[in-house]
Amino acid sequence: MTGLEVLRGDPVETARALLGARLIGRGVTAQVVEVEAYGGPADGPWPDPAAHSFPGPTARNAVMFGSAGRLYTYRSHGIHVCANVVCGPDGVAAAALLRAAIITAGTEAAQARRGPVATPALARGPGNLCAALGVTMDDNGLDLFDPAAPIRLELADRAAPVAAGPRVGVSKAADRPWRFWTPDVTEVSAYRRSPRAPSPGLGD
Repeated sequence: MTGLEVLRGDPVETARALLGARLIGRGVTAQVVEVEAYGGPADGPWPDPAAHSFPGPTARNAVMFGSAGRLYTYRSHGIHVCANVVCGPDGVAAAALLRAAIITAGTEAAQARRGPVATPALARGPGNLCAALGVTMDDNGLDLFDPAAPIRLELADRAAPVAAGPRVGVSKAADRPWRFWTPDVTEVSAYRRSPRAPSPGLGD
């Protein structure tokens, strides 16, 4: 099965398959160690009120409704650029947020972008990951499987170990165990539940 075929599946399986994948470009190579799955609108196969695509297609989220393997970027709190890998069949919104990675090559380039932070923290957290790799809002819609793309994605040859738990910082569908990470890796970010989320066990 090719990388694109894997990404055309449901968001949960796609997110798990992204663990261990490599992001390559702009002088940096990184191994993905933490992701979160997101679905789509209420009338789709994976209704997800926490997803940007839940209200339906807009100018902002249009890439999520397009082809698998594209990069969907957005600004968190209007400041930090975050990146998702679009998944699912064409026209069906779903994505996996890239939450953390290990910098395996190009540490100096990542450090130049991130400043004087400890190496394990260079790409810990979705905003830091994008900063370390030089991902910007101009990369929205980028084809990660295009050999000429400035950022490329290579899925791992074998399944990586995986742990699962609730997503970070979402106030809706906060109990879904749709966050996946490689166990016992210091680059994985800490879990923080949104103060706006219902008490554990009372949400979706």
